[in-house]
Amino acid sequence: MAFAMTRLRFEELVGDALDLVPAELARAMDNVVILVEDRNPENPTLLGLYHGVALTERTSQYGGVLPDTITIYREAILDICRDEQDVVEEVAITVVHEIAHHFGIDDARLHELGWG
Repeated sequence: MAFAMTRLRFEELVGDALDLVPAELARAMDNVVILVEDRNPENPTLLGLYHGVALTERTSQYGGVLPDTITIYREAILDICRDEQDVVEEVAITVVHEIAHHFGIDDARLHELGWG
């Protein structure tokens, strides 16, 4: 059974997770927005998704594009959590994981680092 949590509280937890990102990394994030949606329509169990051009892949031709997006999927996360502490931990892991993609870190390396 999924843990119940208001959208507002969930969004606060996403904000708290963003506050955990070291200041020098937060300053390095460029042209990216963080969104909260209920579910990914193509993969309803997906917890988060980065969509864009990673910083490591941007060239001098990069410009005039819409921001990259990091989407955190509220209902998918709540589905796998038993209590609020589980949600806090899973949101933090998911936010860090997707931000890492913005910096060009792939899933294999994230798994090696324990952020899979």
